[in-house]
Amino acid sequence: MTSKPDNMPAYIAVTAAYWAFMLTDGALRMLVLLHFHILGFSPVQLAYLFILYEVAGIITNATAGWLAARFGLAITLHAGLFLQIIALLALSQLSSEWSITASVIYAMCVQGLSGVAKDLTKMSSKSAVKLLAPDQNSSLFKWVALLTGAKNAIKGLGFLVGAASLALFGFVPSILGMAVLLAIILIATLIRMPKGLPNGVKNTRFRDVFSTSPQVNRLSLARVFLFGARDVWFVVGIPIFYYAVLSDGSEAGNRLAFFSIGSFMAVWTILYGFVQAHAPRMLRNLGDDTAHFVSVTRFWVKILTAIPALLAVVLFFYPEPNTSVTIVLTLGLFAFGAVFAVNSSLHSFLILALTTGKRVTMDVGFYYMANAAGRLLGTLLSGLSYQIGGLALCLATATLMLAASWIATNRLNQSLTL
Repeated sequence: MTSKPDNMPAYIAVTAAYWAFMLTDGALRMLVLLHFHILGFSPVQLAYLFILYEVAGIITNATAGWLAARFGLAITLHAGLFLQIIALLALSQLSSEWSITASVIYAMCVQGLSGVAKDLTKMSSKSAVKLLAPDQNSSLFKWVALLTGAKNAIKGLGFLVGAASLALFGFVPSILGMAVLLAIILIATLIRMPKGLPNGVKNTRFRDVFSTSPQVNRLSLARVFLFGARDVWFVVGIPIFYYAVLSDGSEAGNRLAFFSIGSFMAVWTILYGFVQAHAPRMLRNLGDDTAHFVSVTRFWVKILTAIPALLAVVLFFYPEPNTSVTIVLTLGLFAFGAVFAVNSSLHSFLILALTTGKRVTMDVGFYYMANAAGRLLGTLLSGLSYQIGGLALCLATATLMLAASWIATNRLNQSLTL
């Protein structure tokens, strides 16, 4: 994989900061989910905890691209790290003596701040790849796959770290430990950030954020449904399903459930990241034709659609949890993760291939605004679907959303081949 030597130190610094952030992001999600479940929150209430996180992501991505274009990528990267530290410190002040309503509102607000931090950091890192990487599509695909694949593997490790920390150290010490880690990263990048990231252009207009490219808009719509289809079972459905299967309500049973749920989500996300990072090797000889990349994406989303459909059928006929159903479900969700990783890797490449260097931060911000909208939709439907119809309904909803993603991808393919 070729690179631009002058840009490599900046690429390494941005990547290291992004990976450290995502480790804490994964750990925080697991800590919040399991901690509040133990406090007696219902599936819908648990989903509420992440709603403002996703709403903040939509708003942040609508403005982050403009902020980066105007003030520079280094500013938005450092702002993301700083805000995550503030969010962690604020969450550590949550009191068990508060009412459920007060706890939900407070946690929602803190999660909202964390959502702003996450998307500032993500937009900065993804945009930096476009600006620092070689110009050829094949090389750019490898750079994007490495950044995002390793990031997701690290976030998966964060799920395990969060569950293990909750079981071993408790909620507040775990939160404070992550804040210290990010503070070290922030100070290091403030002192020694290598040159290479572009400065902002002061006359950049906010209205330029919204893309006028039909290709970018259609890809963004496909992204909404792609990530909604993952989060509709991933955010609330599968952790609560496994908790019901594994825990007997005792302290030892809860500890076993925490480690098991954290391990599953960690391994799932690490597998997802591993496949995502190696997608360029799996999809060999794609060349530099963007239309061909779109055709390959359309093929892979069809495969992905079939997996939750089959799992939903299994749970429909065998609604009571048992060992055989749990094994089939687990293997099926790992298969979903592998195929989803290929889809996600192709999407992450396409947004950079379809934009230009001048608009990269704004198009990437707009695209990840759609990504956040998909996660918000999936989060809302995850708690609601599980409460109404259990995990089977979560998976059936995922199937419908993936079908919608295929339709949007198909329209993108038609626009490129006209």
